[in-house]
Amino acid sequence: MSNNVKLAIKLKLDGVYLPSFNKSFSHLAYKFKKKFITLGSAHSLKELNIKKIQGVKLFFISSLFKKNQNYLGIYRFKFFENFTKRKLVALGGINENNIKKLGLLNIAGYAGISFFSKKKAP
Repeated sequence: MSNNVKLAIKLKLDGVYLPSFNKSFSHLAYKFKKKFITLGSAHSLKELNIKKIQGVKLFFISSLFKKNQNYLGIYRFKFFENFTKRKLVALGGINENNIKKLGLLNIAGYAGISFFSKKKAP
């Protein structure tokens, strides 16, 4: 469930995703079941701090390699790693040329739409 904590609890889901633009703390008043997980995305240290206060346990950090306005790169991503002890997932611009660089990072996972949507011959 994305961005609706109250509905996620009502439907007895396992968690909720809070996008980077969600700056609300109202969901902290709700009671969660024991295995309920809160995921969130962040593009800057300010957003990362907000997500920490919101109780996010797993962060999606973007964009790692994709050259856009939120582009981080390996070194700035490493800074994010040092800034939090929570699990991080790398997003954005992952392809055949740079996938080996992910081994330099302490990440819980990675995702890339264009990389995984390509059909490759067996």
